[in-house]
Amino acid sequence: MFHMTAMDHIVLNVEQMDTVLDFYTNVLGLESERLEAFRQGKVPFPSVRINADTVIDLFPLKEPVPAHATPLRTDLNHFCLVISKDDMPGFIDHLQAHGVAIEDGPGQRWGAHGTGISIYFSDPEKRRIEVRYYDN
Repeated sequence: MFHMTAMDHIVLNVEQMDTVLDFYTNVLGLESERLEAFRQGKVPFPSVRINADTVIDLFPLKEPVPAHATPLRTDLNHFCLVISKDDMPGFIDHLQAHGVAIEDGPGQRWGAHGTGISIYFSDPEKRRIEVRYYDN
């Protein structure tokens, strides 16, 4: 038998790369990787780093999603990022300062480390993101 030990990466299909990169780097504060190589056509996609073990790959869509498609993506409900309890109030203020609406929360929800407090919001291409903290 075996067991998974970590999540290495997730891949998001992206229509407007510059807008999405700006959101993940400037609003969420993630560091970009391979961005210059991507812009030079040396690699097929850039990434943003969550931590030493996990990245989000931003894969450019070849064809745009039709404007009438609702929701735009049906294969991903949301993904969740973790911050410290002390950072949550400032993070909420930061989102609001960037015009990002809190869609749900703060509220108590179950996650990988038990129950935590989280909020939900969306990126510029309508992907839902949960950010949470744990007391433990």
